[in-house]
Amino acid sequence: MKPRKSSFSFKSFQDLKVLIDSKSFSFPDHHPPDLKVHKKRLDQKSEEELFKNAMEGVVPIPKNNTVERIFEKRIPEGDQNKEDAEILKKLKNLVEYGEGFRISDTPEYIEGTGYHVHPEIAKRLHRGDFSIQAYIDLHGLIVEDAKEVLEKFLKWAVTTGKQGVLIVHGRGLSSPSEPVLKKKVVEWLTRSPWRKWVVAYSSARICDGGAGATYVLLRQRPISKRLKVRKTASEK
Repeated sequence: MKPRKSSFSFKSFQDLKVLIDSKSFSFPDHHPPDLKVHKKRLDQKSEEELFKNAMEGVVPIPKNNTVERIFEKRIPEGDQNKEDAEILKKLKNLVEYGEGFRISDTPEYIEGTGYHVHPEIAKRLHRGDFSIQAYIDLHGLIVEDAKEVLEKFLKWAVTTGKQGVLIVHGRGLSSPSEPVLKKKVVEWLTRSPWRKWVVAYSSARICDGGAGATYVLLRQRPISKRLKVRKTASEK
């Protein structure tokens, strides 16, 4: 028995052309993918879902293996302008009126106290809590002459009952190394026989000469050796 022949067979491209021309053979329909439908499906997924899918399998870095970033805090422009204006105002007041400048914050400031006197007394003296009743100006004097003039002034002060006095000695800016006269005044107040009369001393305020002058608070009578020994024993 002979094999059955297929009804859909052709022997050459010529037969294929005949089929196409006669439209007895058709190609399957082919349409490009609908991008709108694909986008719609993606939009239906929430951003949280997409993030979770993207992060699947990711392991967080341990905190001990991280480096913290330090961000510079920037002042808003409006606040920065206010701050700059405030600084300029303070600088102007400092230059023109001396406001905001404290002698006690400078290396030129000096203070000290006598036997068994609380350090707060020197600070109060600098603040102006004690009235100044007399002053002496040692400007332009050599050390020997300045010492003689100061001793006469202190003798007069304790004799007349003056307790708050001012010694003007200058800042010694013209000295090649250190303010000689200023240093000598401190030495005479703390190491000479006059130390028995000194309660406290400190640099003056700006209005009285600043670091170029020294306030001195004097006793009404010199401290005695017996009193020094008695106080020392009571403190032990």
